Amino acid sequence: MQIHTKAVHAGDRKKPGAQTPVTTPIFTAASYTCETMAQLDRIFGREEEGYCYARYENPSNAALEELMCALEGGQGALACASGMAAIHMAVMTALADRRKSIVAAGALYGATVSLLMNVLEPAGVAVRFADVCDLDQLRTAVAEAEAGCILMETISNPLLRVGPIDRIAELARETGAALVVDNTFATPLLVRPLALGAHFTVHSLTKYLAGHGDVLGGIVVTGSEHFDNLRALSRAIGPVLGPFESYLTMRGIKTFPLRMERQCANARRVAAWLSAHPKIVHVYFPSDPRHPDAAAIQRLFPPDLYGAIVSFEIAGAGREEIFRFMDALQLIVRATSLGDVHSMMLYPVMSSHREISPKHRERMGIGEGLVRLSVGIEAAEDILADLEQALGCAP
Repeated sequence: MQIHTKAVHAGDRKKPGAQTPVTTPIFTAASYTCETMAQLDRIFGREEEGYCYARYENPSNAALEELMCALEGGQGALACASGMAAIHMAVMTALADRRKSIVAAGALYGATVSLLMNVLEPAGVAVRFADVCDLDQLRTAVAEAEAGCILMETISNPLLRVGPIDRIAELARETGAALVVDNTFATPLLVRPLALGAHFTVHSLTKYLAGHGDVLGGIVVTGSEHFDNLRALSRAIGPVLGPFESYLTMRGIKTFPLRMERQCANARRVAAWLSAHPKIVHVYFPSDPRHPDAAAIQRLFPPDLYGAIVSFEIAGAGREEIFRFMDALQLIVRATSLGDVHSMMLYPVMSSHREISPKHRERMGIGEGLVRLSVGIEAAEDILADLEQALGCAP
């Protein structure tokens, strides 16, 4: 079954009856009762499928989790209250029975770096960063750190580097590490990390999957090897997504492949246009044949689908010039997120990577003149027209 069909049907109508809702309802109950105590006991003990307490499981969440397992090819999933909660749960589960040592990609979302350095490291987890696009460097780092977990993004935020997930997965299995991949930028339309050998794939549901700017959520998808540990940790910590957000996310996912295809096509046009603009000194986009990870992109990505994020640097621009350029935008929304149906732009130095020190940002290649554009589903001509007039206000 193709992903477009799975997106529409998976998770819904699990128990057909004489009158079955065609979409999964919103179950708001915090707790559930049974006809007998014996049955409730079996459900509490996970000897029988069912529901007893919403922190453990909820029918609305279960439907979303089943849907995401179908899209990502996993055996179990956990819907969380945010993408960062999902990252945290995946890493904690990965380290549950392994050495408390993480080798993370040098290029990551700023909040993920903050989680590693300000939460996990003070709690006794060793953290080391390495270039996951350089297999020799990564192999050395994993060996020296005796890593229990390797953490990376399919497409890095915001410079759009693409590590060879399949080969990193081989390294992880050779060394006994668990590979956690944040697949938010790529989505399962482009890449399915579990099929390439990863142990966990994570999404911010807020982004392309829900897609309409009205959900805050995250999800972890994994195989049978780690699912019981993931659920056990969830029962103790309680990071679960609410039923309303699960419903909205499932509604969004039904059209996500169509939206994503349109956004990818628009992004290719925007990237090509920016590359020819005299005020732009560098465009970061995976379709560029000169991309440093072109070989991995060609091997891992479907034809003509490269994601919908375009990052670019404006010549001679610092904070003041970037503010002037972004203030001039009329169609593109100035906001801190991505993946919505509308185009959105943020300034990484100010938002997504604000909590990282200037020296660390410099090492990551994030300069004062860099902006990140999440391309929406609008007419590409209108997006380009807005960029053109706003760049007229740039230096």
